[in-house]
Amino acid sequence: MQLSVGQHQLWVDSLQCLIERSSKLEASMTTATASQTETQLPPLIPRETLFGNPKRARPRLSPDGKYLAYIAPDEKDVLQVWLNTLGQQDDRKLTDDQKRGIRAFFWTYNLEQLIYLQDSDGDENFHLYSVNIQSNVVRDLTPFQGVKAQPIDIDPAFPDEVLVGLNLNNPEKFDVYRINLNNGAVEFDTDNPGNIVSWTADAQFQIRAAVAATQDGGSDLLFRETADKPWETLRHWGPDDEGGAVSFSQDGKTLYIVGSHDANAERLIALNPATSEETVLAADDQYDVDDILIHPTTRVVQAVSVYKDKEEWQILDESIAPDFEAIAQVREGEFTIGSRDLADKNWLVAYLTDDGPVYYYLYNRESKSSSLLFSNKPELEELSLASMQPVSYQARDGLTIHGYLTTPAGLEGKNLPTVLYVHGGPWARDTWGYSPTVQWLANRGYAVLQVNFRGSTGYGKDFLNAGNRQWGAAMHDDLIDAVNWLTEQGISDPNKIAIMGGSYGGYATLVGLTFTPDVFACGVDIVGPSNLVTLIQSVPPYWAPMMAMFAHRVGDLEKEEEFLKERSPLFFADQIEKPLLIGQGANDPRVKQAESEQIVEAMRQAGKPVEYALYTDEGHGFARPENRLHFYAIAEGFLAKYLGGRAEPVGEIEGHSGVVK
Repeated sequence: MQLSVGQHQLWVDSLQCLIERSSKLEASMTTATASQTETQLPPLIPRETLFGNPKRARPRLSPDGKYLAYIAPDEKDVLQVWLNTLGQQDDRKLTDDQKRGIRAFFWTYNLEQLIYLQDSDGDENFHLYSVNIQSNVVRDLTPFQGVKAQPIDIDPAFPDEVLVGLNLNNPEKFDVYRINLNNGAVEFDTDNPGNIVSWTADAQFQIRAAVAATQDGGSDLLFRETADKPWETLRHWGPDDEGGAVSFSQDGKTLYIVGSHDANAERLIALNPATSEETVLAADDQYDVDDILIHPTTRVVQAVSVYKDKEEWQILDESIAPDFEAIAQVREGEFTIGSRDLADKNWLVAYLTDDGPVYYYLYNRESKSSSLLFSNKPELEELSLASMQPVSYQARDGLTIHGYLTTPAGLEGKNLPTVLYVHGGPWARDTWGYSPTVQWLANRGYAVLQVNFRGSTGYGKDFLNAGNRQWGAAMHDDLIDAVNWLTEQGISDPNKIAIMGGSYGGYATLVGLTFTPDVFACGVDIVGPSNLVTLIQSVPPYWAPMMAMFAHRVGDLEKEEEFLKERSPLFFADQIEKPLLIGQGANDPRVKQAESEQIVEAMRQAGKPVEYALYTDEGHGFARPENRLHFYAIAEGFLAKYLGGRAEPVGEIEGHSGVVK
């Protein structure tokens, strides 16, 4: 479950055909479709290819442009940080994680130090580690049990320090600490009064801006002239507005922020803290500002993107316009600037497409030339993968809903078994591009529809706020309207539509099978909450500042317990008619194990069909490839049984922690 206050905190979820068919005609069409599927679909792609670890991924240039670090599996198939000297074949492993694998790392400006995050079996109490690229010595920079580290900032002018948020003194709030990368010394820097959810440092590496959650469900933008001055409130965003701090200018006289105040969509704004004057730098009427490219040393905002059906860039600094033009010519697909050296001569550019791997290139600004480094999964390059098409439809109240449709390669997009694949959050959105889950489903013969239902982010505050208090109601109606659209277009067989998702998408799956029991043929719920009351009661302590926002957008537990129960699938488990598969991580701090087990118990007491897989070393999702492969093998057989798609045999999957109950 992802929660957001502005952009700075995440809490990162009876139809009929137009033509009536007789049972005889349905039977003949089913047989014909099955035969067509076997002859026209491309070969079965092994689950290992789709859900296994990448060969190499997430590369980052060192600040001096000499080295390339990246993530890759070791001989035990555990993801580690690796290093090579650019232009040489001297790749070597830097870390030695024993089990879970490293998924996030960053260069520091101390040229011998990398830092990375790791938790314990999915508990999300991330520790921040450093690794010396010369000696391979690893140091736990935050060696505090039960404490979560949140990296805040690094700065080239202060290469030996990192600012980190730690809930060390109080589990409900993150104070700021300054950590020395050379000796590991941890120094208290800034106190959190209790409601601050994000911090922003200036070019002197001093915390001078913050965003604080407020009791009305909104947030305040705080500012202080110097580190020893008191905080003042520059602006308040109400519960139906979004906003946050981005960065200070080099001279500290401008604070770049995003905000939806005085507009529908979040805009990029230059704010003068001394006068409160605001200057809009980039805006779109409908879509929120998405990615922001800032020069690493001058702090100049150079480009801004909005994400419509696909990402679209707006250049603010004309000095990089020729670079963007050159980069766009290299290959098709969306591109993103992954990292750059401090001299700003070399950029690392990632190209994303919907039907292949991510390709990483080294781009030289002087010659305007690009050289391919590698793709993250070269085994995908020669496969027949499906394309993802942006679509839209009208909800029953007239609201335009956007999404993405993927139909199997080799098949006409007509009368197909279908999976409605619902994103988590719910304050997030689906985007265009390669998805292993979507490709897996399409390869097995299913159409896949991803819906950015009301309450999804990126489409402006009117669309976001249309989801307020609509969990299990209008947000779910958008999904049912999507099903109706699929059948009206002739894309889907109305008797063979499944609903599937993780987190909020798991909740949506449970809602689909309880509140609309006749619509879906089956459902797959991954770490989805079944009872909004117990979900709220069991949130991690550090979510405390954000619960007013949750009360505003979902429901107030103190005043509206019955309302929340009405939106909780657990209390309607006896209405379930179709089979359900549930996957859960035992250490999930967001959606506790009890959320899955209580609905499994209720269904079994009511004699309802449910399958349940618990992973003892996972949290909010499945990080270890062994567990992914195990769960998706179960899910594949489950979907094949109830939708009729293809399935690869389960086979032997060593090392997984799954317990099928």
